[in-house]
Amino acid sequence: MDEIDRKICGLVQCEGRKSSAEIADAVGVSVSTANERVRRLTSNGTIAAWRGVLDPAHMGMGLCGFILIDMAFEGEEEAKALLSEQPEIQELHHISGAHSYLAKVRLADTAAMQAFLQSVVKPIAAVLRTETIFVLETVKETTEMAIALAPKTQS
Repeated sequence: MDEIDRKICGLVQCEGRKSSAEIADAVGVSVSTANERVRRLTSNGTIAAWRGVLDPAHMGMGLCGFILIDMAFEGEEEAKALLSEQPEIQELHHISGAHSYLAKVRLADTAAMQAFLQSVVKPIAAVLRTETIFVLETVKETTEMAIALAPKTQS
């Protein structure tokens, strides 16, 4: 991946609806070159998906919570598969430290969280304990990554 690819990745992750002409102009290449690079970055998996980002409040999912999950080794694979299938779980991470997994969950309210924990998470055999943290205010939330440009070489 060269500097132009990195610039394209930076542009499309911030504003995925930019036209090929806008991308080409921003990175200093022709429209056909920009199209080809975006096509290649998509086909090789660098650009993993194209989607709209919805406002959770407008979708009736105003509560964001993080569930710390302690799991037994026996049944862990099945538990991960079951949890991964749940649309309420936006992220599921195997973590280091005192807990086994961290799940980011979006639901309507605390009653919905309680129901989700009781009907979905806690009945899973491998789940030993949970600890839930509720978000009071989201200061920053993004899927964008800092993309380092290649260092310039001196001639």
